[in-house]
Amino acid sequence: MEWIVTEVDGKVASIATDYRHLPHIAAEVAALPPEETGSVGTRKISTGELLEFARYLSWEDLRLFGSPFQLKVWKTLYELEPRLYSYTELAEKVGIPQGVRAVAHAVAINPVAYVIPCHLIVPKETIDRAQEILTSALGTLFKGKDLYLLDSIDVGAYAYGADLKRELIKLQLS
Repeated sequence: MEWIVTEVDGKVASIATDYRHLPHIAAEVAALPPEETGSVGTRKISTGELLEFARYLSWEDLRLFGSPFQLKVWKTLYELEPRLYSYTELAEKVGIPQGVRAVAHAVAINPVAYVIPCHLIVPKETIDRAQEILTSALGTLFKGKDLYLLDSIDVGAYAYGADLKRELIKLQLS
């Protein structure tokens, strides 16, 4: 799989499997005074390169265009320990427990796939089901490892499809 990295002045503005974020980024850059932006460019990288790239990216290496609320959600996502979270848990971590839908919308439009791990946010029922399976699997040879990959578990919606979401979860949590 190829990923498209969009950079503004050497900072990552988007990572996606297509150019879906480019019109928004272009509109945001166009609205800035000319002296505030020097270059905008894209390049393609493989999934392996994405994983390596993500290991070294810091929050300061990102140039994100979003509302203060979206930026707060994305930064909270960026800072999460790698495990599965429900939308309710994330809303609580953002400090807006009553704002689950608004948080879910911000997660859905995350422009920086994998680096800001929106793929780790799943429906609460998924976490409950995974816990049930894990509890029953603790007596097996594998002690329940990799159960989050079972096709029988609904990982929820993802902009690039459930199969890729499962793959990203596997890469992130293995």
